Amino acid sequence: MGLCLAFIAFVLLLRSLVVAEPHEILTRTDVGELRHFSGSWHFPRGGPYVLGYEASEDTKLFIDDKLIVRGKGEQKERIVYQPGSFKVRVETAGTFRLLWHPPGRRGPLEYVPSSSLAPDGTTPAFTRPGTSLFDGLCALSIVLSVILCIAFVGRDSIRACDKQTWRGIALVFVGAILVRLIGLGDQGQTWDEDVNWSAGRNYITNLLSLDFSDSSWRWNYQHPPVMKYLAGIGAQFSDGYGPSRAISALLVALACALLVPIGHRLFRLRVGLLAGVVAALAPHLIAHGQVVGHEAPTVFFWALAMWLALRAHDESTGRCHLHKRFVALGIVLGLAVFSRYINGLIAPLIGLVLLAKAPPEQRKKTVALGFAIIPVVALLTCVAVWPRLWSEPILHMQESWAKLKQPHGAEPYLGVLTDSPGRSYFFVYLWATAPLGLLVFAKLWLVRAAVLRERASLLLALWILIPMVVTFSPVRQDGVRYIMPSVFALCLACAAGIDFLARRTWHRHLFVTVSVALGVYLSVVCLRIRPFYLDYYGEQVGGPAEVAKKRQFEIAWWGEGMNQALDYLNREAAVGARVYKRCFEPGHLAWMRGDLWVREAHRPKDADWFLVYQPLVRKCPIPNDATLVFESRARGAPIARVYRRRSDH
Repeated sequence: MGLCLAFIAFVLLLRSLVVAEPHEILTRTDVGELRHFSGSWHFPRGGPYVLGYEASEDTKLFIDDKLIVRGKGEQKERIVYQPGSFKVRVETAGTFRLLWHPPGRRGPLEYVPSSSLAPDGTTPAFTRPGTSLFDGLCALSIVLSVILCIAFVGRDSIRACDKQTWRGIALVFVGAILVRLIGLGDQGQTWDEDVNWSAGRNYITNLLSLDFSDSSWRWNYQHPPVMKYLAGIGAQFSDGYGPSRAISALLVALACALLVPIGHRLFRLRVGLLAGVVAALAPHLIAHGQVVGHEAPTVFFWALAMWLALRAHDESTGRCHLHKRFVALGIVLGLAVFSRYINGLIAPLIGLVLLAKAPPEQRKKTVALGFAIIPVVALLTCVAVWPRLWSEPILHMQESWAKLKQPHGAEPYLGVLTDSPGRSYFFVYLWATAPLGLLVFAKLWLVRAAVLRERASLLLALWILIPMVVTFSPVRQDGVRYIMPSVFALCLACAAGIDFLARRTWHRHLFVTVSVALGVYLSVVCLRIRPFYLDYYGEQVGGPAEVAKKRQFEIAWWGEGMNQALDYLNREAAVGARVYKRCFEPGHLAWMRGDLWVREAHRPKDADWFLVYQPLVRKCPIPNDATLVFESRARGAPIARVYRRRSDH
């Protein structure tokens, strides 16, 4: 542990010596009390930019000698620019930090990285603009050192795991990560990726520069920070979302691999191995392993907490082993809650698992130690990982909750548009989004639970049902994203059902035969829906096409598929064509060619081209002389459309 802390201190010291603050890249000239910073600013693509700063005193920002914004505090302005390098000048008597959003992003403004700036009097040759490569390497090395430290502390448990289980874990992990890395960005940018990514980038910069001031932790404050730390590490390596998405893929793959030892402990090794394979090929678990969101760390922390709880009462030769294991559970619970608040539901799950697995003579001790250690450690972990809570924690938590509890707009649900679906919402979505084959064998698990009445099935039922408690919250929306742990546990139920079938029939090869058939079935399901895994619906509801036609559930809510429509528009539209995109929501994902922003059409009659998203839900005023020229589809469900008028040549 001491070596790990020493290494982290060394990395932070090295970073402070090597990395220059962005404003230090610019050329400084002092005129009395006023300081002038000048140089070049690289704009990577054409479109609307939000440019600004936060400053302690009255400040002016000029781009190409044009005053963009002035004042103190946070100031910003939205302006359309073409790609290239532009002269920048800042005049201030205090301190400042440049902020921006390039086209395609919204929400919390980002700190401008040093790689996007060059000093005055040079011919800038920008290398990897928009990135902070050294910061990324520093953050990654710190995370790896912590993982190695944890592995060293838990080396006895690692050695105790048998070779067959390790082979299963490795097999599932490799398969799950490959499935998610193939076509990682094919679905295009989705809702909230930029918000999580931008805030995460700022947070990592704050941590590495040891900046714990209140103003530096206000970005995207309605959500807790752990997920954004993970996204922020990847954000240092690229101006796009690829590396951060790869971290999401890694987390879900690790969760799939954890199903192997979990299934082994609850049932038998073959159940855990099959459960891991099923989870690796489940469409919505693939989908949320390919976006920068809250779901990937949620699934990982639930799986990790379940595994730690199942093994908490294993025999050990060490002293105070139960205390140490409860501390580990408290840390995982704290990290889970401050990745997403609803992960607090892990607490009752691990509490019930600990009681169920405790020897009768240790149950009182388990209850006493559990209440004394786990909540306290979880709370300390929560406060430690979010510097925003280091001052006025109650006020800042109230601010976070006040903004978070607001539901989105109306969505299609069972044929109507509503913003307040019934209590059955999440149960219906769990049923509708699960592949039919998975549901069939999960029903066999229910039969198993009724017949055998085994403790393992009871614990699995709790894993499926406890996340469903969110149905009593005021926010019921966005399909299965809030109940991903239930989706994950359903994969284990499916495997347990197949195991029950094989044991009852006494057929020697039935388990292998059915498992292979299920794997082939899920592979076909994934191939048919890719890359729009977010829009998958099972055969029991008619698939995506029928769901879209009847407006039963959300289709194309996330922004997936917009990239295909935009690729067509950018390829075919004439220079300076006028585009009507008010039917293309979320509009910040419209990465149109730079020249198409100059004369954007605000009325349908002025447009040459029309972009429409969710065409079966959104009514768009398309003129009669406009022709449908492109459509992206998910298994027959229209996602995005492009219309063209004959006037555009």
